This record gives sequence, C-alpha cells and structure tokens, in this order.
Amino acid sequence: MNDMAVTREQREEKLQGMGCKRKRVEDIRFTQGRGNYVDDIKLPGMLFGDFYRSPFAHARIKKLDISKAKALPGVRAVLTAADLKPLNLHYMPTLAGDVQAVLADEKVLFQNQEVVFIVADDRYIAADAVELIEAEYEELPVLVDPWVSMAPDAPLLREDIKDKTEGAHGPRKHYNHIFDWQIGDKAETDAVFASAPVTTKEVFYYHRTHPSPLETCQALASMDKIKGELTLYGTFQAPHVIRTVVSLISGLPEHKIHVIAPDIGGGFGNKVGAYAGYVCAVVASIVLGKPVKWVEDRMENLSTTSFARDYHMTTELASTEDGRLLGMRCHVLADHGAFDACADPSKWPAGFMNICTGSYDIPVAHLAVDGVYTNKASGGVAYRCSFRVTEAVYAIERAIEVHAQKLGMDSVDFRMKNFIRREQFPYKAALGWEYDSGDYHLAMEKAIAAVDYRGLRAEQAAKREAFKRGETREVMGIGVSFFTEIVGAGPSKNCDILGIAMFDSCEIRIHPTGSVIARMGTKSQGQGHETTYAQILATELGIPADDITIEEGNTDTAPYGLGTYGSRSTPTAGAATAVAARKVRAKAQMIAAHLLEVHHDDVEWDIDGFAVKGLPEKRKSMKEIAWAAYNTGIPNLEPGLEAVNYYDPPNLTYPFGAYFCVMDINVDTGEFKIRRFYALDDCGTRINPMIIEGQVHGGLTEAFAVAMGQEIRYDKSGNVLGASFMDFFVPTAVETPHWETDYTVTPSPHHPIGAKGVGESPHVGGVPCFSNAVNDAFAFLGATHIDMPHDYWRNWQAAENLGLHK
Repeated sequence: MNDMAVTREQREEKLQGMGCKRKRVEDIRFTQGRGNYVDDIKLPGMLFGDFYRSPFAHARIKKLDISKAKALPGVRAVLTAADLKPLNLHYMPTLAGDVQAVLADEKVLFQNQEVVFIVADDRYIAADAVELIEAEYEELPVLVDPWVSMAPDAPLLREDIKDKTEGAHGPRKHYNHIFDWQIGDKAETDAVFASAPVTTKEVFYYHRTHPSPLETCQALASMDKIKGELTLYGTFQAPHVIRTVVSLISGLPEHKIHVIAPDIGGGFGNKVGAYAGYVCAVVASIVLGKPVKWVEDRMENLSTTSFARDYHMTTELASTEDGRLLGMRCHVLADHGAFDACADPSKWPAGFMNICTGSYDIPVAHLAVDGVYTNKASGGVAYRCSFRVTEAVYAIERAIEVHAQKLGMDSVDFRMKNFIRREQFPYKAALGWEYDSGDYHLAMEKAIAAVDYRGLRAEQAAKREAFKRGETREVMGIGVSFFTEIVGAGPSKNCDILGIAMFDSCEIRIHPTGSVIARMGTKSQGQGHETTYAQILATELGIPADDITIEEGNTDTAPYGLGTYGSRSTPTAGAATAVAARKVRAKAQMIAAHLLEVHHDDVEWDIDGFAVKGLPEKRKSMKEIAWAAYNTGIPNLEPGLEAVNYYDPPNLTYPFGAYFCVMDINVDTGEFKIRRFYALDDCGTRINPMIIEGQVHGGLTEAFAVAMGQEIRYDKSGNVLGASFMDFFVPTAVETPHWETDYTVTPSPHHPIGAKGVGESPHVGGVPCFSNAVNDAFAFLGATHIDMPHDYWRNWQAAENLGLHK
C-alpha cells in the first residue's frame, strides 16, 4: 500500500493518539509479575532497618536501654535521637513549614511514634532486636479531641515550640495552635447573614481516614563513600522534591544525590511527604557505608504515615425564601496530629479548602481555618483529591442538602437554580479562584435524564408511605452531588512546595529512525502515564504511540518536576508534553521545508508529517524528517530533533461532575444496598476513554470505602483502633457496587490540549453522594445530618436515635 492509498483515518488510527482506547502498555509487565518495586531491589551487602515504636500516645521517655538490642548477633547499628542530635538530624522540616521528630526526643506525641531505628543483617534479626529494647515512660495527659486543643488547661504537646509565638502562617493563638487562615470578606458575609430570610448552620465532620495503598512506604539508601554520592530508591510520588529535602537535611550537595522511584503500588497522596524511615535509612547508610532498606508493615502504614481528612467544618448558607443563595460562611477546625506535616502548597495551609463555594454562584463568602495539634499521627494528605478539595466539596454538598430540606425544595432544583451559568465563565468565585470553563446545567440535565430522577423521587415517595404504614422496614435514599474540583497545581503565582514553584516538565528526544523517548517530572503510581503521555505525543508529533517510550522517576535523567498527586499530571506535565512536542514540530517544519524545497510557510501539518499547501501529495513524514535531522546538513539549523519544556500554567483547571446514588437501608439492621450509582464527569479533552473509566471506577471504590466504613479511630488514651485491615474497611469485589459512567466535554481554554484531569474527581464527588443518599433516606423521619462513615452500626444507631426501634 503506497502513501496515497492510505486514508487519513488509517493514518490517524495507526498513531493511537488522543481519544483512542489504547490498552495500558504498563500492564504487560504488571500482569506477569515483572514490575520492579522497591522491595524487589537487592544490592550487595544490603542491610535492613526496623523501628522500635512508642506504645503510648503521649509520654515522657524516662529510660531507654538499647544494650540488649545492640548485643544481638547480626545487629549493625542502633540509632536514637541522641545519635542524630549532633548531626542536627533529630528533627526534619515538613512540607508545611513545621519540623517533625525523626526519632522521638525525650517524649512521644502519638502511638507508634518512631523512637529507635535498628539496622541488622536481615529484617527478622531487626524485628527480634526491636523486642529487646527496654523503655520506661511517664504517661502524660492525652489530647485526641481537637475541640479542646486550645482550652486553657489543655496538655502542652509540642515542648520544642512552646515559646514560639509565630507559625508558618502567622501568629499562634495557643501553645497547641498551628495557624489561623482566613479568606473572603468577613464583614460583608456577616452582614448578609444578619439580614438573610433563610439561614442554616451545621457541623460536618469528615472523619480521619487513610489512603492505604497496596504497597506500603519503603526506601533503600546506598551511600558510596568513595564518590561521596547517595543513591536513594523509594516509593516517592515526587522524587525531585525528595532529593531536595534529603539535600537540605543531610547537607549533601544535590548533584551528589540520585533519587529513583521505580514502579509504585499506589500512592493516593500517602507517598508525597518525607518519612522518618527515609531519613533513618539515609543516615544509617552514610554511617555504615552499606545499603540500608526500610519497609514498613501494614500496621505501621495505617497508624503512622500521613492520614487524610479529620476536618470539623461548621458550614452556613444564607438564601432568599425562594432559594437564591446569598452567602456562605465556613469555619474549619483542622486536626493535624502531633506535627504539621500536611502536603499542601506553602501558601495554602488548608490546601484548596477555599473551593468550598462549589459549583454555585454565591455572591459573598468567608472561610476561616484553625489548625491544631493533637496526640495523633501527623500528616494530612490529599487522599485522592487535590489539596483538601474533597473536604470542601463534602461541606458544600451536605450544606446544599440541609438548606434545601429547610426550604422544602428539591435539592436538584435548588442546585440548578444556583449553578454558575455557562455564560459566566471564566467565573471569579467569592473566595478568589477563577473557574476556567463549565456547563453545569447541561451536565446535570444529562444526568437527570439518564437516571430518570423524577421517576426515582416518585418511587421514593411511594416507599415512604409504605414505610409509614408498616409495610416495609427499608428506607430509600437518593444521593445527589455536583462537584467542581480544582486541580493542576500549579501556577507559580499560587503554588509552591518548599519555595519551589509547582511547574512540571517534559524532555523529548526523537532518534534518527523516528522513535521517541520522553522524560517527565511526574511519577505514575498506577495512573497509566506510559500510555497516555505517549498518546499526547503521538497526536502532537505524528509518530505512533507504540514507537514512544515514557520514562519517569529517575532524577538523574528526568527534568525537575513536582511529581504526581492532586490530578496534576495531565494539567501540568501533559501540557509540558504538548508544548515540548510543538517545539520539536516547529523545527521539524523547517527541516520538511528544506527537504521539499519550499519556504517553511508553504508547508502545513498533516497528521503524521508536513505537506506542501495545496499539494498534499508532496509531503514528508515525521520519520523521514527525523532521519534528515541527523544526516542532512541544513543551513542555520542544528542537527538533532529534541526539546524540553517547563510548564508554569496560567491557571488551575476545574473538572466537574454530576453523581447520583440510589440506596436502600434496613432500619432494623443498618444494612445498606446500593441499587445504582451513576457518575458523569467532565474532565475536558479526553485522552484515553478507557483509562478515564478505570480511574473513575477506582476513585468511586475508594469513595465508597470512605463514606461507608473506612475510618482511623482513636480511643481516649490515643490508642489507634483501626490499624489493620481487620478493622479498616477496604472493599473487595463482593462489596463494591456496579458503576455507571458518563461524560460531557468542556475543554479548558488555557490548557494546550484542553485537558483538565480526572483521577481525583470520582473520590471528590463520590463521598458526598453516598453520604447524601444515607441522609436523604432518613430525612423524611426528621434527621438533618448524620456523620460519616455510614457503616451498618451507625445506620442502626441513626434509626435508634430517630425512635425507629420498638
């Protein structure tokens, strides 16, 4: 078949570019067990590290005897805070401007806090040595309730900063206070509430949960004392940031540190920050001159690495009597645990919580957030969400339901009345963000029709009457949520981590034979980057995706980037990929013009190469152009065909969606059955519909887990009650509902390919949808708000509180 016989459609199909349901190329190695994870890496002479951890949540260390552990055959080193102090390594900086103990110094602040690091010939000897540590503690009052953190007689937690009056974000009100962050017009908002015809106020608690990825956090440090170079393998969502942190902590120059993130078994925000295990492995390797590996177990992961949520959100709405929203007021009490180690951009101590006005045209709003310390593990990561957007969406979507209930108005009609209209975009929200694009009414109308919403309400009304007559003990709930997310961190004017702007990057190199390698500053943990980035490049460069290799996770080869979390890969690195490709294509156009003996303005892009305008038969493919770039001396052009781009986005992107859930709950047992769940997402330009669907399925499953049972609980003594999968709900295929997915497409006007991101959206929209279904089920019986998680026991309790059990 000659070139002229090949149709445009066939040429496009061969590329497997954007819009194609291309199978994930990563899955070939994963499904055959050929992935390369941290614990698969074995280096000569490798040692193993393990922690002795505190059994208490708050206690002073009175005695620490490590002699028996040191004497155990096979133990190479036993490190305590006393060993790290001379190196100034007993505390490390957090991403939130605080400092965090690497090993507990004099007292412990949460259960299972790291106290001693033991290095041994194998992990079993290290574990045995942990059992030989002898410690005595003086127990101190435990603080697990953030509402009493700033009481006058509250126990002092952070003795290391007790006299510090300024935090990273302004004055501290109390010795257990971290920050007070406010945004919006308080005076105007208060005035609106003072005169509004209808107001509602409710406290929504978004409970503490945990990302619990399949692979726990791990690191392998190897110090080459001859070269003075450190190689660090680890489960890092942001390898370059870890390299910078390690340089700041260790004093090693950054060019002497090589950070490698191999395959990662899930992240969901849990693997953004730096942990004590990373630091201790590095220190031990430097001291011993041997590779040291640290791998946490599941209980350590659930009880000590970064948690998510733990926000108490007092949310108020004001409206007219006919349901027109006038204002919003929200106060958040944020439980940050023992240290402020949240993975948020520096300027945003509560992340993007100020997206809490949601999808609604709310004229005025005010948000205030108080962060406080408690005797819980530190962290506060964006568990499959973009910097606290999940909490913000939960607050507004529950508040919408509560307010609609007070108005006696259907919540869908209430939403439709107050949506930001299509013609209002770009829309400047009351709390500062500029939404890029959207058609909320279209999305909701499509969803309403797909689920036959009015028919569902009629069925619900009939079932409620049957319940009142005693004909059934099941109540039916219809959950609705409409969310606007904010992703793509981000613009340097808004976002940085440790002072480094949150741009991202791509470097492209086309080889003489026309194959491509592209290196990225992001790092996949299962999102399918090797597949989707290649599709962007295939469309932009006209080279088949199968001829394109994507490489991430090696700081020696990848350009500096801020990593993968918060759905930022496509909005930032995807944009960098497209822009870098267009730089390559601009040079390719000059080469094509030379080969075709015309001026470069006389050739135009044509799917997989350049053709002379008006003479499409005179053309050069990108593969021909690539060969010429390396063997044809072209005046005023360097040889080769490559480019790099560091993309600093002009704005974040704002994906949105409409979700519906139909649920039945037995009031006598609390058992729930999810009959139907429909999710419509708008993520702008769709790169790979099959991967999008997989991302939505995964995010909804996690949303289901969080809303319906997943929780990290503490008792009054600070003991962790959900530190194993026996007590922490991880749904299997048995429990997981069937998902229906749908979409609309509203491209982002400022993104090079119009993409917005989708990986976090189903979690963001799914959690309030499930919760709204439960609350809707009980609403006709007088319930206003029932806190998550909605497991069988809590559903039974809700029925009990409503007097339904005789």
